[in-house]
Amino acid sequence: MKLDEQVITRAIIERFTQKWIDHLDLDVAIIGGGPSGLVAAYYLARNDRKVALFERKLSIGGGMWGGGMMFNEIVVQDKGKKVLDELGIPTQPFQEGYHTADAVMATTTLASKACQAGATVFNLMCVEDAIIRQTDSPESARVIGLVVNWTAVEMAALHVDPLTVHARFTIDATGHATELMHLIERKSGSRLLTETGKVMGEKSMWAEVAEHSTLENTREAFPGVYVAGMAANATFGSYRMGPIFGGMLLSGKKAAELIDQQLG
Repeated sequence: MKLDEQVITRAIIERFTQKWIDHLDLDVAIIGGGPSGLVAAYYLARNDRKVALFERKLSIGGGMWGGGMMFNEIVVQDKGKKVLDELGIPTQPFQEGYHTADAVMATTTLASKACQAGATVFNLMCVEDAIIRQTDSPESARVIGLVVNWTAVEMAALHVDPLTVHARFTIDATGHATELMHLIERKSGSRLLTETGKVMGEKSMWAEVAEHSTLENTREAFPGVYVAGMAANATFGSYRMGPIFGGMLLSGKKAAELIDQQLG
């Protein structure tokens, strides 16, 4: 068969355009394709929720690819291992309570499982704003969607207007940056659901505390918006945990379960 470059081009444009149109109205929009975002996408999509994940980089996986300081192994505790077991990601015992997994295998399998479950990934897209609606007062404000653009537009500082998607719920899984929560803080005119009403910021590394607090802090941080992974600790003012990923995995699963309950 003779290949036609125009057919190839048309196939890409038409299929991507249809995919984009099909995801303008979502059950859940997830910002950030790290481990917590991918796990949340997997569990939500598995329950037949319409899910799209937006990742500003070319690749997904966040910090999991690099393990610790580019030693591409990750560590999980017993509870985190259960998530890897469910996803078919092999682990090896290191010593009591500690297990290791190949970082590349873990990342690629997470991504594959999320996509096979039905989640759609839009990489090279960044979120530059939120769609916030309120009725009677700033306190009634709720996020109902996202304002997105190409990462290349952001990097080149081009004056190109964005497009939008609507979502019943959103997950900020952007890690240390907590990008969406900072946007909401600046633009909503409302207090966040934290002690200070603002993004409280992450503290220094304390793996033992951070592993637990990541799960505790995985909750609604603004009406319509949940935080997961390191964004949860950064939003609610807890510690970072370094290259141990059980809390991240469990956080993504918890965020999915909480939203699934809300969707009914």
